[in-house]
Amino acid sequence: MREIKDENARLKKDDEFRKQEHSNAVSSLKQIQEKIQKDREDEITRRNLLEIERIKNLKETWVNHEDKVKNRIKTICHKTGVEYVDKTPFKGKPDNTLKINDEYIIFDAKSPANDDLSNFPNYVKAQAESAIKYVKEEDVRREVFLVVPTNTLEHLEVFEYRLSDYTVFVVSLDSLEPIILTLKRIEDYEFAEQLSPEERENICRVIGKFVHLSKRRIQIDGFFAKQFFELVYRSEADLSKEILEKVADFEKSEKLNPPQEKRARQISTKELELDAEKIQSEATQKGISVQDSLLIKEINKLPLYSDIESDKNQRDLFN
Repeated sequence: MREIKDENARLKKDDEFRKQEHSNAVSSLKQIQEKIQKDREDEITRRNLLEIERIKNLKETWVNHEDKVKNRIKTICHKTGVEYVDKTPFKGKPDNTLKINDEYIIFDAKSPANDDLSNFPNYVKAQAESAIKYVKEEDVRREVFLVVPTNTLEHLEVFEYRLSDYTVFVVSLDSLEPIILTLKRIEDYEFAEQLSPEERENICRVIGKFVHLSKRRIQIDGFFAKQFFELVYRSEADLSKEILEKVADFEKSEKLNPPQEKRARQISTKELELDAEKIQSEATQKGISVQDSLLIKEINKLPLYSDIESDKNQRDLFN
């Protein structure tokens, strides 16, 4: 009888111990679930904040786009001696007007109204059609330029609108200087039709090459931008909280200062070539492949256009 009581007491004690272990396990599991849920919510919050910051930066870029275009064009005109017209003698108020060879050339800045870019191509098309109010005026050139933010180019498929009486080109801020320089080239002739076929060909070849390189650069920069975003997201997801906090401290202490543009000083092509050669030499010493022929071969494998029909040649720009 004594043994039965002892066995019963032992079993009760074991049962209480198991209950306590079960309770502790349930409590630990609950804490793990709460931590996972919190980490997931924190990750979603971080992603949302990054997206909000991205959209905010885009909107700021678009809001300031008109001023940036005006300042950029005025800087180019000051450097190249092209006349910038503050007050036009004709109806309408274009954002920017240049006078070259006794012709007024319109550069209108256009940017999205919000972060939804699905309707932006239709908006650009409508603006191209409405540009007729300028070209019907006397002495206004039959080519109008709509300047859009660079980060909207990937959402556009048409960059040239050939309308009945005039043509509208959609360009970016980065392309303004070579375009204005090319237009200024016509000033060397009393009439544009006096250009020889070879000179026309050379001008169109330069513009065509620039447009192609610009689109390639946009394509490659867009690819790397996506890769950098993915890297940021992966680092936040894979790194521990302690490491992320340390990384954030170092990030705050870093500062990137690109070279500032000096209006009074022309950018030297020779200096750029020397800098490029120096970078190439340093890369070669570190074992980084910078073979131009190989890079060109691989980059050219990437399709530039999704539709071959959209690859229009710019050679008859001045016809």
